[in-house]
Amino acid sequence: MLDAIWILSLIGLALGGGLGWAAVRFRVQDDPLVEKIDAVLPQTQCGQCGFPGCKPYAEAIAKGEANINLCPPGGDEGIAKLAELLGVEAIPLGEGLEIKPRAIAIIDEATCIGCTLCIQACPVDCIVGAAKQMHSIVAAQCTGCELCLPPCPVDCIRMEVIPEDLHSWKWRYPVITLKQVKTEQVRR
Repeated sequence: MLDAIWILSLIGLALGGGLGWAAVRFRVQDDPLVEKIDAVLPQTQCGQCGFPGCKPYAEAIAKGEANINLCPPGGDEGIAKLAELLGVEAIPLGEGLEIKPRAIAIIDEATCIGCTLCIQACPVDCIVGAAKQMHSIVAAQCTGCELCLPPCPVDCIRMEVIPEDLHSWKWRYPVITLKQVKTEQVRR
């Protein structure tokens, strides 16, 4: 009995060591440019750029297959950051695309039938609920991508624009990178 435990332990260690070695030896390096571009994108995974998410769009930009001006949630600020990162000229938002004001989805509780189609469509999992039960939106996580609107069979979801007030306001223009000044230069 003790011999079987020792043999299985040795086999487990050998297989674990082999898998660990293979993970290090055959590791695929990601393109650092794709990671930098993906970090600039807003991560809404909305598909408004024509790609299924931000990562595939970043890969297409890195390969030169897509322009930097296809992301409406990123807006002009995102285009400016991408242009600075890639060393190209900033161009206006793509033709046919418009920058929309920030909005969140609202579900009408009286007409929701609990079909869960909106839950499956939400890329950021901000819709909660169960089958045949009323669903709700977690407003703090909603990106306003509008992907939950088309699958709803009873049209109980609407988009509500978030008014800019002191808590939701964001300075957009101008986009300037500030440089840190050493304290010795300030004292002079």
